[in-house]
Parts: sequence; C-alpha cells; structure tokens
Amino acid sequence: MDNLKTQGIKAFLWDLIGKLLTHGTGFLVTIFLARLLTPSDFGLIAIVMVIVGIAQVFADGGLGTALIQRRKVLPIHYCSVFYFNLLIALVLSVITYFTAEYIAGFYNNQVLIPLIQVVSCLYIIKALSSVQAVRLRKALNYALLTKASFTASLFSGVLGILLALNNYGVWSLVAQLISQGIFYNIVLWKLSHWRPNLSFSFKALKQLWKFGLRMFLSGLIDAIFTRIDFLLIGKLFPLTTLGYYQRAKELNSLTMRYASSSLMAVLFPLLSKVQKDLTRFQHIIMQSLNLLAFIALLLLGSLYLSAEELIVFLFTDKWLASVQYFELLVLSSVGYPISALLVNILSSRGNSKAFLQLEILKKSLHCVNFINAFYYGLESYLYGLIVVSLVGLSFNVYFAKREIKLPFMQLSKPIFIQIIIAIVSVVTTLVFVNLITFSPFVNLVVKLSSFGLFFIGLNLLFKTNSYGQIHRQVLLPLQSKLSR
Repeated sequence: MDNLKTQGIKAFLWDLIGKLLTHGTGFLVTIFLARLLTPSDFGLIAIVMVIVGIAQVFADGGLGTALIQRRKVLPIHYCSVFYFNLLIALVLSVITYFTAEYIAGFYNNQVLIPLIQVVSCLYIIKALSSVQAVRLRKALNYALLTKASFTASLFSGVLGILLALNNYGVWSLVAQLISQGIFYNIVLWKLSHWRPNLSFSFKALKQLWKFGLRMFLSGLIDAIFTRIDFLLIGKLFPLTTLGYYQRAKELNSLTMRYASSSLMAVLFPLLSKVQKDLTRFQHIIMQSLNLLAFIALLLLGSLYLSAEELIVFLFTDKWLASVQYFELLVLSSVGYPISALLVNILSSRGNSKAFLQLEILKKSLHCVNFINAFYYGLESYLYGLIVVSLVGLSFNVYFAKREIKLPFMQLSKPIFIQIIIAIVSVVTTLVFVNLITFSPFVNLVVKLSSFGLFFIGLNLLFKTNSYGQIHRQVLLPLQSKLSR
C-alpha cells in the first residue's frame, strides 16, 4: 500500500507541475493573443474547435480509458487500439474537410471554410500519440508527459505570438493549435520507448469495447454538451459576443478544471488498481473528497471576487464585457471538480453502464437549459447553469454512494459544508470591502486576503474534516521539509 501511495503522490506532483508549466505557459500566450487579436477572432476559433472537439471523441472511442481500467493488458491491445484510432482519425479528417463549406453556410460566414479544412488534420495528429499517452498514464509516468506537454505548449505559444505580431489574425490561433499537437507528438515519440508493431486483432478490440463503448458514448455526450453552447451562441449572437463568452469560459475552465485535473488524472489509474478492495477504495475517496472540496471552494470564491480586476488586468478593458459571463460561469462551476472525482468512482470500478446512465441524466438537464437560452437569452442560460450544476452534483453523489456503499450524507457533507462556508465568506468580504474605497489593485488584494482569512478561519472554527486533510496531507509534510 505504501508503494502505491508513493507512486500516486509522485504522479500527482508531476502532473500538477506539468499542468502549472503547460497551462501557465498557455495562459501567458493567451494573454498576449487576447491583447493582439479581436473578440471576433476568438469567436471564429471557438466555432472551429467545437467541431474538432466533438469529432475527436471518435478518434479514441473510449478505448484509451478501457486500456487504463483493464488490469491485464497485452501488447496486441495497445497495437490494435493505435491502428483503430488512426483509421477513425483519418476518416474524420476527410469528412470534416469536405463538410467545411456546409458548416460555414450554417453560420453564413465563408471565413470558416479554410479554417475548418486546415484544423481537420488535428484528428490524425492527436491519434498518433494517444496510445503512448495512455501507456504513460497507466504506469503513472507523469514526468515524461509533463516534459512533452510543456515543450509543446512553449514552442507553439511562441509561434502563435510571432504570427499575431505579424498580423496573421485568427490564423495565429490555428497555427498554435496544430503546432502544439505536432511538437507534443515529436517529444512523446522520442522519449517514449513504445512503438506499434504490425499486429492487429479485432478480438483484442472487442475485449476492450464492452467497457469502452459506454465510455465512448459518455465522452461523446459530454463533448457535445460541453461545446454546444458555442454553436448556439455563434448562431444566435454576433461573433463578438461569442468571443467574449469564449474568453470568459476558457478562463474559468483553466482555473476550475485544472484545479482538480491532476488529482483526477492520477486517481483513475490508482483507483483502478484497488477497485476490488472496497474499504481501501472508500478511504481514498473520502480523503480526496475532503481535500478537493476545500481547494475548489477556496478557488471559486477567490475567482468570483476578483472577476473584474482579473479580466481587465489580463486582457485589457476591451474584454470588460466578459466579466459578468465569467462571474456566472464561476458560480456554475461549483460542482465540476467534485463531480469529476465522483464519476471517477464509476469508471475506475468498471461500471460504464452507470457512468453512461449518469451522463444521460445530467445532460437532460442541460437540454432544458438550452431551451431556456433560446427563449430568454444568454444571461438566463448562465443563471440556469448554476441550477444545473447543483442538481447534477446531487445526481453524482447518489450514483457514487450506490457504487461504493457509503451513506449519501457522508459523501455530501464535506461538499455542502464548504459551499456554505464559501458563501458566508464571500458575502462577509463584499460587505467589508464596500465600507471602504480602495484603489483597484489594493481593492483586489483586500478582497482576496479577506476572503482567504474568513474561509480558513471558519474551517478552523468548526474543525472541518476538509481542513484536517489539508493540514495532514499538505501543511505538515511541507513544514517537515522546511524544518530539515
């Protein structure tokens, strides 16, 4: 158990470092590009990436997840998945290339045609390294993945900025996307020892497909509903509005999604290894849940309070229209990191049937909210997202408690305690700050420090399990290292 725990902690740290480096670099690049390009440029690329993002699910078919979840994997499994992914990616590239004109016609914007045609090659680029990445994640070798992702992010970012400085507009974003995939492949193929041989087996694919089919359908549903808002907004509103919304959503995703993704990335292969030991499984989940609830709500409250200052500081006043979108998106993200942990319970234990059922149930809520957007507008849709997030979180808790046989209240208690503490801390901070007038920078510092003190203070006052986990798992080891 100690060896597995050490592997998990090491993998988590490497993945966290990798995401800080990779997405930190990508974020800095985005700041430069947002200052150099227009909101309509980002609106165009948002439409293009919706198409690529949805179709990219087909290039894996859920088989990558099946490879990680399956306890005994043979070389024939890896080779068969590699060639299957490559074939699907090739077909998708051709289909996307030749349907670009029809997609552009739907949006009545002919500028989209060459953009979609060029970006269609991303399917093949991503498929070329998909199995290598899966093998490394399964082995918890996040050090190598970190090197590949950081290198790709750095060089593609430099290329994107250079092109933007030379007035290439939206094409600088396209070049950044494609070059990032190419650089990632080059590094991963160079550093990874695995190479596909010429073996292929439909039987091997069939063994994975039983689990992978439902994961594929779940991934497809999630990809569609995660990106369909861009399609609707792009059709119903001007490209500039889509650009503001895209910038707000990407900033929110960068912070909330990657606040938990390192833990999620490591937990799936880790939990897959102990899926038969229910007691140990439950212990890992409760520890992770307490940690994640504290971190996610602390970050969420900080982002909500600093929304205007953050966007103006990073992207300048021309992106001021994104502030309200960002605030509402932050509030709607309350369930995302915790839900990611809870659905990991189903996937790591191989219950793809329940995973798919849960996805369908949650996405039915989004369908209702899309109707809300169509009739009542973008702002109403964003308020609806908050309701959808909270109800979806309750569904996640119910499915998780049924899978690992823990009481509903035991799973939900740390989540709702941290939500209440965050709400009280935000309201108290706003009341305190509104009593005194500060300069914008001082106002930001006061808000964040006040919120942090209130949030941590309330956790200490009520001696929450979440703060206890932070103290044992983070503060004490850090204190021990510093005292050496």
